[in-house]
Amino acid sequence: MAALFFAVLFLIVGIVFTVIKKNMSAEGGKAAFSAFSIIAFVLAVGCCIGACVKVVPTGHTGVVTTFGRVEDVTYEAGINFVAPWKKVINMDNRTQKSSLSLNCFSSDIQEVTLTYTVNYQIDKANAQMIYKTIGVDYFEKVVQPKILEAVKGVFALYNAETLIASRGTLSSQIEEILSKSLEQYNVQLVSTSIEDIDFTDSFTDAVEAKQVAEQNKLRAQTEQEQAIIEAKANAEKVTIAADADAKAQIIAAQADAEVAKIGADAAEYQGQKDAAIMSNLGAMLQKYPELVDYYYVTNWNGELPETYMGENAHTIMELTK
Repeated sequence: MAALFFAVLFLIVGIVFTVIKKNMSAEGGKAAFSAFSIIAFVLAVGCCIGACVKVVPTGHTGVVTTFGRVEDVTYEAGINFVAPWKKVINMDNRTQKSSLSLNCFSSDIQEVTLTYTVNYQIDKANAQMIYKTIGVDYFEKVVQPKILEAVKGVFALYNAETLIASRGTLSSQIEEILSKSLEQYNVQLVSTSIEDIDFTDSFTDAVEAKQVAEQNKLRAQTEQEQAIIEAKANAEKVTIAADADAKAQIIAAQADAEVAKIGADAAEYQGQKDAAIMSNLGAMLQKYPELVDYYYVTNWNGELPETYMGENAHTIMELTK
């Protein structure tokens, strides 16, 4: 609009100089005003052309307005020619990043300080609608309040201890709520992240003390369980040794019993064998009496007896004398 204003101004100046030139009689004055008129007209044309040329930067969408009314047409990045009375507002459609420092409260009323970062971009096709309904400051008017609402709402669902270990869950829940909330304003959520979660010093000290106590308890339980395991192992060793001794004694007793049985069986067998031999020998001696003399001769050592008993049993002869 400023270029159009200067174009009209220079045009008026040129017309004035032209009128003055016509009313002047001196040739020198006419020539001077004629030059001024030409310069004014050239400047007017230049300003008019400048007012018609609109440059939309890369990554932006040009929204056209006519005396404040938003047109349905938009311009792409580059040089565009529009009527000088129309205005082009450049809406950034690139992915933008913003970080907010927030104070929230957990479900157990613990104060939480965090930094929440969002990457977002506007819907390029609806850039004129965003400008028409919200304006160029859509982040301050829409995005930032929705971030505060989503973050505080989700953090209030968890107690402070759970918040420490659930950053991934928190981020996904906030992102889901925030994405649906911004869609109705033609703003697309690209990504989010939770950074620098911090609590009050008193709560941090209490958490550290609790962790130390839990570690001490865990160490005591571990030592107790180790002692129980060692006691059980020792008891099992004693039981195994006792069982081994008992089994060894049983095996030894069984072996002795087997040996005794084998010896008894062998003695019985030998007695039976000797009895059979004597029975057979007796039968043969009865059948063959001459065998007595045979065995006597074969078993004689060649020495004569020192005494001899005759038929009279009461007479004993001593042969050595």
